[in-house]
Amino acid sequence: MREELLQTLLQAIEKREEVALVTVTAGEGVYAEAVGKNAVVWPEPERRPIGDLSLGGQLNSVLRDGRLAIARKRHEHFHYEATDGSFSIFVEVQARPPHLIIAGAGHIAIPLASIAKTCDFLVTVIDDRPQYAHVSRFPSADRVVAGPFRPTLVELRQGSEAFDSDTYIVLVTRGHQYDIDCLLEVLEDPVAYLGMIGSRRRIRAVFELLEIEQNIPASNFDRVRAPIGIDIGAITPAEIAVCIMAEIICVLREGPLPGLSEQIQRERIERRDRAIKALNDRKFR
Repeated sequence: MREELLQTLLQAIEKREEVALVTVTAGEGVYAEAVGKNAVVWPEPERRPIGDLSLGGQLNSVLRDGRLAIARKRHEHFHYEATDGSFSIFVEVQARPPHLIIAGAGHIAIPLASIAKTCDFLVTVIDDRPQYAHVSRFPSADRVVAGPFRPTLVELRQGSEAFDSDTYIVLVTRGHQYDIDCLLEVLEDPVAYLGMIGSRRRIRAVFELLEIEQNIPASNFDRVRAPIGIDIGAITPAEIAVCIMAEIICVLREGPLPGLSEQIQRERIERRDRAIKALNDRKFR
């Protein structure tokens, strides 16, 4: 691989950019000389690739498929037939590492941070108590921040770890008031996962209260995974961390398992639909 391509890939890792290395793996006819050529491709069409694939008029199709593989977050093979020959490419996707932000450095956060790091997540732990948000408690975490929850979340969002489709946020603070404060800060961010700990009864009461007091549309809470995790009968902090991480991986890999939050989400949607239907019925009487 050329030095320029290697440096481009390394820089993409440092910047948490999604890229793909496209390699011509086979070629016949006029494409025989392209075998072994490489190029780095970005998901944005306006960014020119780095490298030379020597594919002439077929390049646009290759770039389109490379961007498609990046969007799917998986390596892919493609084969092309043309009047002047045929060729195949391999798209090796270098996806951004998923970023888990754990708000709350208590007893659940310790095993959760460790498990997430084992699963190749970038891990950030935040807490407003310096004695809890300390690197000695989270040796595997990439970042441990001691500071007020909401301002710290704002700082993280404005930094290099922008809250995006590769961001996973878990709210497990020491008190529900802090969970709610964090929830209000990140509720509208386009994150992949937003989970909050709590019982069904408490979660239902909190959402209904926020709808009234904060004038937040009820549908905004449908994306919140609360109660958090997949029901495996967890009791201990480590077991609860496993059930949380299981749900996060399920979301990451688009798995089929339902989380604890889905029942309350269905109840909320059904209750909202019944209220709308009742309102419409009254209008047409």
